[in-house]
Amino acid sequence: MSFKSSTDAIFDRGDRVAPLGLIVMNGAEELGKEINQYLVQWSRQGGGDEETFLIEAECPRFATGDGKGLIKSTVRGSDLFILTDVGNYNCSYKLFGYENHMSPDDHYQDLKRLIQAAEGKAHRINVIMPLLYGGRQHRRNYRESLDCAVMLQEMRHMGVSNLVTFDAHDPRVQNAVPLMGLDNMMPTYQVLKCLLHHYPDLQFDKDHFMIVSPDEGAMNRNMYYSSVLSVNLGMFYKRRDYSRIVNGGNPIVAHEYLGDSVEGKDIFIADDILSSGESVLDIVYELKKRKANRIFAAATFALFTHGLKAFDKAYEEGIIAGVFGTNLTYLMPELRSRSWFHEVDMAKYIAYYVASLNHDMSVGLILDPHKKIDKLLQNRDIQQG
Repeated sequence: MSFKSSTDAIFDRGDRVAPLGLIVMNGAEELGKEINQYLVQWSRQGGGDEETFLIEAECPRFATGDGKGLIKSTVRGSDLFILTDVGNYNCSYKLFGYENHMSPDDHYQDLKRLIQAAEGKAHRINVIMPLLYGGRQHRRNYRESLDCAVMLQEMRHMGVSNLVTFDAHDPRVQNAVPLMGLDNMMPTYQVLKCLLHHYPDLQFDKDHFMIVSPDEGAMNRNMYYSSVLSVNLGMFYKRRDYSRIVNGGNPIVAHEYLGDSVEGKDIFIADDILSSGESVLDIVYELKKRKANRIFAAATFALFTHGLKAFDKAYEEGIIAGVFGTNLTYLMPELRSRSWFHEVDMAKYIAYYVASLNHDMSVGLILDPHKKIDKLLQNRDIQQG
């Protein structure tokens, strides 16, 4: 068996932990189809003859809104992977004659239904949950729920062996399940690859490029970008009004900047979730006041809960040059049509993870893409040279 991280993975069927099965839940079909195509391709390179690893399943609803999980073929002895997108609000079902859009709670309940439907017959159950359910409620203050930790404990109690997520809001939440496999993967390499593809003229040096963290909570991911690119790092911190609560949180009064001058430099801002986008735009306008050159924003989950008009306006005014977001959660069709938005494909990355886990291989190289980033930058320097 060999693992070629630079091109494709080629696996021998005999090295599998158990026969591979992939269940793709409602709302994750597009990403799941791509993952399955990679897995089938690599299996055939290793001598396999599978046409698909997909296992058909569904979660139908009664008119009252009650649901059930149904797996339509055997999963006995399978190394079962279940892909879910709890953030896909475009899925809906009938509730007393009304069209009800699915919330993260609905998707999570359906996930538990399918785990139940497997009836403990699978060799192992693994959950791929790119957008972590309850991830923004990862800690609590006085008399608050702790949704994310409870979800992880439920997964553990239901027999889930491994859960993989992306860019968790606070990866320390894995302390809630120290005996369950929980991998937090980052899209750093894929984002940089997409950035260089669309903007090949970028110069990654301290005189022309800079990383800026949008807040203290995003420092670690931006520090990683700064380290691998060997450029300077700045930071904004959010001054909040703790006397009021608006939309579940304390409103931001102002963004204060700490760091070197951004004048004349291209700026890159990375965050996990772009929700309404107001905070990012506030920062972008502040950077423009400080005479920054082009400004790029990247979010693992580009949700745009308040629509796209504000970003359209900022792009037209030359305030923001581009926004990068992954396909790990639902992207509205209007967003995909915008010239300022660039989609980062993560299907192959997830397929590598699934194949590695199914063959009981280390996922260290997948979790830490430092070598791949170095190679990406070296190849780029050679092409420019």
